[in-house]
Amino acid sequence: SGTALEKMLASAQAEVFQDLRSAVPDPNLIDVFRIKYDYHNAKVLIKAAARGVEPGPLLLGGGRYDPEALLDAYRRDDLRDVSEPFRQAMARAQETLASTGDPQLCDLILDRACYEELTLAAQASGSEFIQGYVKLLIDAVNLRSAVRCARLGKEADFLSRALLPGGNVETGALAAARGEELGELFRSGLLAEAAQAGAAVSAPGSGPLTEFEKLCDDAVTAYLAAARRIPFGEQTVVGYLYAREAELTAIRTILNGRLAGLDGSVIRQRLREPYA
Repeated sequence: SGTALEKMLASAQAEVFQDLRSAVPDPNLIDVFRIKYDYHNAKVLIKAAARGVEPGPLLLGGGRYDPEALLDAYRRDDLRDVSEPFRQAMARAQETLASTGDPQLCDLILDRACYEELTLAAQASGSEFIQGYVKLLIDAVNLRSAVRCARLGKEADFLSRALLPGGNVETGALAAARGEELGELFRSGLLAEAAQAGAAVSAPGSGPLTEFEKLCDDAVTAYLAAARRIPFGEQTVVGYLYAREAELTAIRTILNGRLAGLDGSVIRQRLREPYA
């Protein structure tokens, strides 16, 4: 099943993190890749509690916090051992879901906190390379949000609430841009091609997002690949972590495609550029 697959892949990723903990002196380098698993688990815990279902099968390893320990702490309302931003975000998301019943608002709160923690970890590492990587991740998330909101005909106010601070492109300019203007905003960066593709499919009913999504991911790969010739330093560690993650993502894409009965050519279109 898809859930079993996700657990297997997350377990493999967690083993990589565990192996590197003793080899890498700065935990912030690894946390840049681990934090998103914690926020995935936060979403699972909060939504499962609201629906009265068991969250265990959907929790993933690989984060900073053991998923079973996090579940136990959440049920006891004792999150003293997690970071302050994580604890506050969980509380706000839980309150918001309880008061509005809107899981999307819950996700927005947790996504914002996730990328704020990524930014803090990157800054704490002292590495301009890591900080540039996180900024590019934020730009890619914001570009995706802009394209999807345009396709849905959402107003600028809605997009403003979804955009994340901390990227290379100012959120104000992005919120004000029309779909066809996205290419201009990102013209000087690695996301230029993705933005052009996004602008082309930003109108309602303008076609699938498959190629656009792929170009967003390929831009991140290109950023990391540019530093792979550096034999020492944090670039080597981050490149290795990203390569392993890209490898697992490719496995996930292929197996999920097979489970869904997709043709091999369709699956190949969804595969990202390899990190090599």
